[in-house]
Amino acid sequence: MSKDRSNQTIFVLRRLLATACLPLIAAARLPAQPAQQSTSVTSSADTGFFSRFTRPYMPQTVAPINLENSNRLESLLRGGKIYLSLEDAIALALENNLDVELSRYGPMIAQVDLLRAQAGGLLRGVPTTVQQGPSSAQAQAVGGATGQGRGGGGGGGEAAGVGGTVITTTGAALPNLDPVMFTAYNWGHRTRPQSNTITTGLNALTFNSHTLNYGIQKGFLTGTTASFGWNSDFFKSNNPLSDINPARQANFQLEITQRLLQGFGRAVNNRNIRVAKNDIRVSDLVFQQQVMTTVSAIVNLYWDLVTFNADVEVKRQALALAEKLYNDNKKQVEIGTLAPIEIVSAEAQVARRQQELTNSETQLLQQETIIKNALSRIGAASPALADASIVATDRIRVPEREAIQPIQDLVNLAMKSRPDIEQTRISIENVKIGLQGSRSQLLPSLDFQVSLQNSGLAGNVNSLKLRGQDIPRQVDPFFVGSYGSVLEQLLRRNFPDYAVGFQLNIPLKNRSAQADMVRDQLTLRQSELRQQQQVNQVRVDVQNAMIALQQTRARYEASLKERVLQEQTLDAEQKKYALGASTVFFVIQYQRDLAQAQSAEVASLAAYAKARVDLDRVTGQTLATNNIVLEEAKRGKVSRPPDPIPQGPRGE
Repeated sequence: MSKDRSNQTIFVLRRLLATACLPLIAAARLPAQPAQQSTSVTSSADTGFFSRFTRPYMPQTVAPINLENSNRLESLLRGGKIYLSLEDAIALALENNLDVELSRYGPMIAQVDLLRAQAGGLLRGVPTTVQQGPSSAQAQAVGGATGQGRGGGGGGGEAAGVGGTVITTTGAALPNLDPVMFTAYNWGHRTRPQSNTITTGLNALTFNSHTLNYGIQKGFLTGTTASFGWNSDFFKSNNPLSDINPARQANFQLEITQRLLQGFGRAVNNRNIRVAKNDIRVSDLVFQQQVMTTVSAIVNLYWDLVTFNADVEVKRQALALAEKLYNDNKKQVEIGTLAPIEIVSAEAQVARRQQELTNSETQLLQQETIIKNALSRIGAASPALADASIVATDRIRVPEREAIQPIQDLVNLAMKSRPDIEQTRISIENVKIGLQGSRSQLLPSLDFQVSLQNSGLAGNVNSLKLRGQDIPRQVDPFFVGSYGSVLEQLLRRNFPDYAVGFQLNIPLKNRSAQADMVRDQLTLRQSELRQQQQVNQVRVDVQNAMIALQQTRARYEASLKERVLQEQTLDAEQKKYALGASTVFFVIQYQRDLAQAQSAEVASLAAYAKARVDLDRVTGQTLATNNIVLEEAKRGKVSRPPDPIPQGPRGE
């Protein structure tokens, strides 16, 4: 019989263990909600059998920052010169530019924010600042070629209408969606003095107890909270009147609470998850906008470099003309065919042209430094990079005919392509999602509660004597036994408890919830107005960009014609001067006019190139125009090989 009872006890223990583990198994088998984190985020304990249990409690490590430049930069360096095409400049910016690298962390932050929301936590927001990139050298070239980039220096920024840090939230409270397991153990000794010693024959009662409690609790998106608890007690006393001593008792209970008004439904309780998913899209759009902004800045820097090189050539030609005139006059003075005073004017002209050349060369060196810093992770810290000069291998080309699209078509293209327009739309959607929580907060709080509990008690017959005499015991054999008997009682549900109830809380004025609801609606209306402002501004930007493109093209054509006429005028004046029909003053004047016309042509060509860049920017076509694959930009690795270094006078 004892063997059968032992087998039965083991069987009961197995069933009880399985029953107790059901909530844990159910929680473990809940649909997975992966964080989709980047591979640059790794756990400090990723291997081993126990890693599946310890991983949630170990810190995850983000890979250190990478300050090594891509190999593309070294492949373009030869003989102390960097032979740089526009496509290579853009590729280097995508691979090495720190503004782009900073923006790559945005989608990772959005992913871990989603993980936080899926656990029922509050959102911390995603970064939405877009750095405008560096501007060109500030020294102004003659003729108006300033090279000023849009948006100021690299420290400037532009914030979108979404994101930001959110540590608190309004609306109905969110459930904790991660299961929480709890356990507690307590050992205690109690002594209770007795004023009446007749009953027990003792002046004090002592109790020794061991208590072990454990359980699990989880919230659900429906507004349901479920908890399962298991409590075990062992106690022993010196009381001779207790029929069972020592004794063991246990109970397990299941409690379910369902919110019926405030906080009811998935739409209310998953609002942070939906916002977090929207923020992932926002982070992608912010990264796309950063790439577009950085590429636009790099293209402007490159065309300014081309312009400054051309301006240096113009200044050298002007200096050569001035030096030739000075040398010719000097020879004529030496042979006595020209008055010595004429040398002074020519020499002053040489000094003026030399100063202008020095200014242009200084501006060019500054521009090269800015470009090196923008295309390298460590700037000009590398000696090889710091000492190298940049040779721009591309030139600004003006098409014979400008492909002009109707304004409305360009506006529609901008509405579909610009990432900031989509960010604003998502911002409005997030505000509407938040309104559901504020609307639910207006309702009274009505919670329906169900509680189920089973209890058991078993122990040994008390062997203590009262005043040295045995006490007749009439103990029900049902309560005599070990902890296995307690488990049998629990599974047979010999002592069940049931409870059903509700709790209703009605705020009489509800002013806080009303204020939050109105505040959120006001925020929504502001967002809708900002969206309309943005739409209006897009139309203005597109139209202004089109006007600027047309004007800069006309300016370039006029400056080209003026430069040709000035060359013809100077040539004629020099021939007249050689025949003695003109003076040094007029030759110098026409040389100055030609230099100004050449500088104006260079400046107008740069202005035209920037107008093209600006039109692509305002219509959202920067990536398409420059053949940029966004996935390659995210990886920081452009598959296109570097352009070959040109051979001949410009190459090695």
